[in-house]
Amino acid sequence: MSKYPKTGLYWFLALEFALGAVTKYWPGDTIFSTAYSVKFVDWGYPSWMRFVVGALEGVAAVLLVIPDRRTRFLAATTLMFVLTGAATTHFINHDPAVESWAAPTHLVIMGILALANWPADWRHLLPAAAGSIPRSRSKIVG
Repeated sequence: MSKYPKTGLYWFLALEFALGAVTKYWPGDTIFSTAYSVKFVDWGYPSWMRFVVGALEGVAAVLLVIPDRRTRFLAATTLMFVLTGAATTHFINHDPAVESWAAPTHLVIMGILALANWPADWRHLLPAAAGSIPRSRSKIVG
């Protein structure tokens, strides 16, 4: 995939999740649906859980637009956890398809992005940890 369409895809997804994060913090009804403070309680979660989900979505949105494979991998895997919870919640609560199609669709997209940005070596995922991993010796003295 060319550089510009790929960058556009990351920005589009980041804007979607940034908008999702903002709506989680919004105190009342949104243009899309009822207030998330009400929705989370209806789904069986405490009302404050929307702030946790919103924060995770917001941080992941920022990480998606940073042109680095590690940050995009972390963003995609974070969103996979959030979206797994969202899809499961919609399924368990028997929400109508018009309200619940986005979570599984974005879960598949984030899975593809996580695989596309998979680090070649886990030691490269977190740069600070890379220096603390012992190296194996190539020669055995005996």
